[in-house]
Amino acid sequence: MDEEARKNLSLFPIGIVQRLTDLTPRQIRYYEQHELIQPQRTDGNQRLYSFHDVERLLEIKSLIDKGLNIAGIKAVIAKPVVLDQEESDTLAQAAKEVRAELSETELHELLLRELADRAGQRGNPASMIQGELSRFFHRKP
Repeated sequence: MDEEARKNLSLFPIGIVQRLTDLTPRQIRYYEQHELIQPQRTDGNQRLYSFHDVERLLEIKSLIDKGLNIAGIKAVIAKPVVLDQEESDTLAQAAKEVRAELSETELHELLLRELADRAGQRGNPASMIQGELSRFFHRKP
């Protein structure tokens, strides 16, 4: 078996992938929902992940840490680009500036519209987004 075939061999259940990537099962399923990864399924419908899937999840985690959103991650993954450190820093700074342009009120309204738009969709993907809202709103002590 060649190396590429070995990397695509689905072996890991979600619990192992969670420990390897420090992502929650919810995050991993969220990235699957957005078609960033495509784990194989057993006859019992259990997800099994390959080395390639784990590497992709680590790449996604790194891009999120740099400030990219899901659309940006999809663009980067669809067209692999090698960035040097200066370009990476510039991209991270640009992402920070874009986020800073939205006030908390504007962001709140945007997220509420997004939830309202998704609420009627099949499978209610809004429930996945609701879990992400805590990143944007902080309770006052």
